[in-house]
Amino acid sequence: MKPVNIRVGVVPVGEVPEIAPKVIASHFLGYLNLSADILPRLEHPEYAFDKRRCQYNAALIIKAFESEHFDSYDKVIGVFDVDLFVPLFTHVFGEARLGGKYAIISLFRLEKNLERAAKVALHEFGHLCHLEHCRDIKCLMHFSKGLEELDNTPLYFCKYCSAYLESAFSRVRT
Repeated sequence: MKPVNIRVGVVPVGEVPEIAPKVIASHFLGYLNLSADILPRLEHPEYAFDKRRCQYNAALIIKAFESEHFDSYDKVIGVFDVDLFVPLFTHVFGEARLGGKYAIISLFRLEKNLERAAKVALHEFGHLCHLEHCRDIKCLMHFSKGLEELDNTPLYFCKYCSAYLESAFSRVRT
């Protein structure tokens, strides 16, 4: 992809290994030709803990991110070490609002596998750029129900999602 002027921030939250945000940032550069800055670590998200589920509510975390001061970034990816959920699912690897500014991913169920983390981060970034789930099983935007599907997902977008992403980038360019 052509270089674009989209500012991406990767922010570790909680006890995330130092290497994880670095690997994710390098995948943004390598696969999307987007430079990503690693931002200062944020505190563990106790405010989002659901005692009944013993998990962290992804929607509450994204809402909290909206009150953080990431003004100089177009898109921000939070990297967590906790188990995330949304009410519809027992767990999620990541979550983003379609067309939003903030996405989050969790290393918890990814077994600290950094390639998986990079795939989830790039997938959630696609949602931030208005991409929905793709029916092509050989597309990064294909929905993965579990680790086996995620492992079989490539680290690239299909030609249709790539074209849509290029179009989205052209709308954001300055």
